[in-house]
This record gives sequence, C-alpha cells and structure tokens, in this order.
Amino acid sequence: MTSPERAERTAEMPGTVTAPRFHGGGTITFEDRPVPVPGPGQLLLRVAANAICGTDRGQYLEGSAVTPGHEAAGVVAATGPAATVASGTRGVVFLMDYCGRCRNCRAGHTNLCLDKRADLGFSADGGYGPYVLVHETNFFPVPDDVGLTEATMLLDFMGTSGHAIARARLVRPDIESVYIAGAGPIGLGILVMCLLTLGTEVPVRISDLSPWRLELARSFGAEAVDARDPGALRRMPPADVAFDSTGRQPARQAALAALGRRGVLVCVGHGEALHLSVSEDLIAPERAVLGSEYFPFHDLPRNLELLRGNRDLISRVITHTFDVADISEAFAVFLSGQSGKVVVTQGSDQ
Repeated sequence: MTSPERAERTAEMPGTVTAPRFHGGGTITFEDRPVPVPGPGQLLLRVAANAICGTDRGQYLEGSAVTPGHEAAGVVAATGPAATVASGTRGVVFLMDYCGRCRNCRAGHTNLCLDKRADLGFSADGGYGPYVLVHETNFFPVPDDVGLTEATMLLDFMGTSGHAIARARLVRPDIESVYIAGAGPIGLGILVMCLLTLGTEVPVRISDLSPWRLELARSFGAEAVDARDPGALRRMPPADVAFDSTGRQPARQAALAALGRRGVLVCVGHGEALHLSVSEDLIAPERAVLGSEYFPFHDLPRNLELLRGNRDLISRVITHTFDVADISEAFAVFLSGQSGKVVVTQGSDQ
C-alpha cells in the first residue's frame, strides 16, 4: 500500500470511539476516546475479541488509566508508513511491545525484553476498546479458517501455559506425573497443553476451591482434587512437576509439598510469597523452583498448528462470550468461579 493510500485509509477511521473505562471497585462505564493514527511500522487493529485474564482483576478492582485487555484479536484497519502487514489482515497481539534489539530479544526471549516500549492493556490502551495501536513486530497473523474469538486462545491460554511446561522440561525432561494448583484459565491451559505436549498417558491432578471448575477440569480427563480438603492434597502421590497458577501462598506451599524427588515447581501466577527450607525442600530431594513469565513470540507458530489440529478440544474451554456492551456481566461471570475462559467480543469479525 502506498503512502497516499495509507493516508486515505487512516482518514476513513472515526475520530473518536466509545471504550470501557475501569474506575475501580468493579465499576465500568463507557466514554469517548480518540482513535490513534498509526506511525512508522505501526498497525491500527480493529478489535474483534479479547479474553478476560485473572490479571485483569486488579484493574477491575483498582481502576486503570488506560483501557485494559491484553488477549486481543482483530483485523488490521490501517497501517503506518513502512509497515509491511496489509490492511485486512487478521491476527492476535503479543502483550509485550518488545524492542527486538536487546540481548534477550536477540536470543529469542522476547517475553523478557530489557527495553519494552509498552505492555498492551497495562501501559497502553488494550483490547476491551474497539481499536488498539501496535507495532507490527508484535502482531501475529492468523489464517481465515481460525475464528478471532478462537484465536485469543493462542495468547495466555496456550502461550503462557505451554511456556511453563517448556520451562519444567528444561530441568525434568522425563515428566510422568503432573499436579496443577488452580483450575482457572491458566490452570486449565496447563492441563490442556499437558495433554497436547506430554500425552494423554501422563496423569494430571488439578486442585481448586470451585466445584464447578473442578468438574470442568474432570471433563478434560484430569483427576480433580478439592483444595478445601487438606487431606486430599496430602493423599496425592508425589508429582514430577507441579504448577502454581493461583499466585496464592497456600497453593504454592501445597504445590511444593506435592513434589517427589527431582521434582520441579513452576510458579506461573503472580502474587504472594513462597517459603521453603533450602536443605529440606531443595537440596536433599534435588528439587527446583522456577518462574515462568508469559511466553516468547516465536512460540506462536507452533501453537497455531496445535490450535488448528485440536480446535474441538481447545474451544471447549471458552464457556462464555459477551458483547462489550455487557462487559460488567462478563467480569461478574468470570469472577464467580463458574466459568472457563470468558471472551468479550465486538463487531462482526469474530
């Protein structure tokens, strides 16, 4: 597209649009926001869908100066100078606007960029609004046969979960049993990605406080463990790998205690502390404790193929969709403990 064509396409965009405003205390209203004009190498994306994440809880309760939402999928509506992605391209947005130049980016660790330009939905307007502005380096195209609501699963659900499993396999390549603390969206993501990457023969146990979520996890073949029963946690056989998706200290402690010798605890959920005895918990049993932050951009092509080959399995995790006009109801359902993945949609491109 030539520069004059870009200017004409941008001119077709409305000057302002209505977007959700998170005031805190669970109050969401709608207000007019200007539509940004893409600069060099940037894309203006018309959002079709954004999945709710547990991290959004903080902005829902405490408010946000920007429009939240970091699991966005949509269609390129306008492009800036020197951008190579064409208008009309469908795709998803990588949360971290990584620089591509720092030591970590050059090594492929774009999730650990040392000079990020922004974080979608946290320091820049995100996917609960009708448009988002992104650098094309952070945009991943998806083919026409993948719906954009479905495409949101490539991000936190598959990406974050798959990366956590890859982190565990760095230390424990011979995984024969798994325990997951928390059956929320990330815990369910780890469960599904274990099925797809470790195989259905590897037993997976998953705990939660919500009977509804435990039943959903059981429908995917997991052994559900009621976290309200400390005895049930203690009776579990030792696990090779444990994942904490909750960020809660009691859940982290239980996950550490669930490990056998050579076990690996991977902490995925941000939040509270973990207390351990180095000699007793780490040295003597040769255990490891790892952190896992989001996922590298280069994981997306592989996860796209997994999604296209297992869409019936993965799409079952999306239990609710809501139009953006009903975003308050969407959050109420998500926070009720009686949902899987909840997706907020807008427009006709889902």
